Amino acid sequence: MEADGDAAGVAKRPSGSERISRAAYELFTRHGVRDVGVDAVVDRAGTAKMTLYRNFPSKDDLILDYLARREKLWTEQWLMHESSQRGARPQDQLLAVFDLFGEWFARSDFEGCVFLTTMVEINDPDTPVFRAAVKHLGRIRAYLRELATAAGVADPALLARQWHILMKGSIMAAQEGDRDAASAARAVGVLLLQTEGIDVEPAVGG
Repeated sequence: MEADGDAAGVAKRPSGSERISRAAYELFTRHGVRDVGVDAVVDRAGTAKMTLYRNFPSKDDLILDYLARREKLWTEQWLMHESSQRGARPQDQLLAVFDLFGEWFARSDFEGCVFLTTMVEINDPDTPVFRAAVKHLGRIRAYLRELATAAGVADPALLARQWHILMKGSIMAAQEGDRDAASAARAVGVLLLQTEGIDVEPAVGG
């Protein structure tokens, strides 16, 4: 398919705002939000600092954009989409989260949970950035609750919390160096579902 542009086959250059957003995403994901300054973002984006401040009046605005972009790319397009494709039943899709995590943890560019990292770096519950990170984590729990409800769990909200704790714990364990953390978390997830009387298929090769 041909790219949009003034001439056929010529891709349209991203706007200054988009280049800044992409640059911030890359730098914040790799180095954290606290240690990356706006000068580094401008240099990576190849734009003027005025362009940054015209679109993002403060660094907090840039971080909020980063978290929203992360939700779209990681939570929606990767976690939710991929887990929904890996099982016909909601309980299979819940367990598929840990199958995805196992692949993620094995990647050389595994970066951990940026929502949690941002909360730790900001460390102030009263700030817009901290509250946004909490909200984005809540979106993940809402998805887990939907799956738990569809699976017939007696208390979907409780299981969603438990599942999310397993997810966050396995991420931290993987950052410690335990790249088998996802399979250990999955095994606990199987027990949680079995306690609910829900039929669970064994993992492929398990």
